[in-house]
Amino acid sequence: MESDALFTLGEPATAPSAVTGSGGVGGFSAVGPDAPLPVRMRPADLDELVGQEHLLTPGAPLRQLVAGNAPMSVILWGPPGSGKTTVAHLVAGATDRRFVAMSALSAGVKDVRAVIDTARRQRRSGGPPTVLFIDEVHRFSKTQQDSLLAAVEDRTVTLLAATTENPYFSVISPLLSRCVLLTLQPLDDAAVRVLLRRAVTDERGLAGSLTLDAEAEDHLVRLAGGDVRKALTALEAAAGSAAALGSGRIDLATAERAVDTAAVRYDRAGDAHYDVTSAFIKSMRGSDVDAALHWLARMLVAGEDARFIARRLVIFASEDVGMADPGALGVATAAAHAVEYVGLPEAQLNLAQAVIHLATAPKSNSATTAIGAAIADVRAGRGGPVPRGLRDAHYAGARGLGHGTGYRYPHDDQRGVVSQQYAPDELVGVDYYQPSQHGAERSVATRLPLLRGIVRGLPAPARSEASTANGRAPTPSAVDGGRPTATEADAADQVGDSADRKGQQ
Repeated sequence: MESDALFTLGEPATAPSAVTGSGGVGGFSAVGPDAPLPVRMRPADLDELVGQEHLLTPGAPLRQLVAGNAPMSVILWGPPGSGKTTVAHLVAGATDRRFVAMSALSAGVKDVRAVIDTARRQRRSGGPPTVLFIDEVHRFSKTQQDSLLAAVEDRTVTLLAATTENPYFSVISPLLSRCVLLTLQPLDDAAVRVLLRRAVTDERGLAGSLTLDAEAEDHLVRLAGGDVRKALTALEAAAGSAAALGSGRIDLATAERAVDTAAVRYDRAGDAHYDVTSAFIKSMRGSDVDAALHWLARMLVAGEDARFIARRLVIFASEDVGMADPGALGVATAAAHAVEYVGLPEAQLNLAQAVIHLATAPKSNSATTAIGAAIADVRAGRGGPVPRGLRDAHYAGARGLGHGTGYRYPHDDQRGVVSQQYAPDELVGVDYYQPSQHGAERSVATRLPLLRGIVRGLPAPARSEASTANGRAPTPSAVDGGRPTATEADAADQVGDSADRKGQQ
């Protein structure tokens, strides 16, 4: 559970109080001096909120929500530690509305209806409006979410819901359509660093009783991975270790001992970042799956952005595996989607599976060299006009310009391939794509010369006795007055045979 909210149906506090004060507000527990550091350091107002600048501009929905200027229902979607529960605390402490907090982990339909009934009675008697905060709303069943619809629709309650799951999958569409969706982003390193330094000096935090070394601070920032709660929890543990040792400072060794995680020498913007990334790519290219997994683990433990890793895998799938295993791109893309949909730490499993697939797959850089050669020719000015038969002929007057004249529709031929010029005149006969003999590309290498021969109208090898005796009837063709030439029929047979073999593999 992300928040420390308690389910309560109590009446509202007699007056709003600061979230960090001695009394609880609207179902939130009171914050005492022995509360965890992340709880004590929750911002008391919007001015203390760090990060989420895209939601804090004047007039933005988040500001209106906290100020109570508009009775809009809101769903807060973001990863752990991005500030969803903090926003709920700000709403609870900054307005004169009745605030009720519950967790989807423990509340049921009966609890929801009780809150709605109380809110309706108070509304009819002229009482304050009710804000209902539901943490982990994605854990509510469809029936439980349905119970909120009418009350949200007529504004009996203003719903404030928090979720770490994609609401387009975890929240029913009718409820989602009645709410404003606000997406909270993971805090960047700079924001986490600001909050760590504030916790060291602020009276609510360590009150300057300890100093935090730069290396230890860097370690805590990397360890957090954008989760400020994780960073502050680690800081509190390190402070406890330093105090037990009678030290007035938190150095790197103390921070490592406190969180039982060694500091990985890795800087997202420095040499280590590029060196580790290079080693990661080269290990996969060299088919050393074990080394590739080590470098993946190094990046994950150091707090590297999982989306960056996923992007490198998608690129690698085409750059270094390519046609030798065409399914590799699908695997890498699925892993990238999983990173967005699932998130860390679970998405490390998806990344590991993709790395294993890519490292052990047959390799081919034919796609890389093919597009490189084609781009080089284009930049050198090689090319020419589009052949008339290939030009757009769908608009009025196009036929009069000769567009589409002579174009042969491949699907009209039983082979699906016809003799026809597709390249501009200057590049006829140029071969950019050179398939390898690795993996699935081996069958492509067999078929490609036959396809090029038919398309370019080149002579094909004489028909073998095996192909003559295979019983396949000649394929009609428009190349030679509707009758196939011997070379065309032979090439068609070989293309078909190769395709059959590929389908059997």
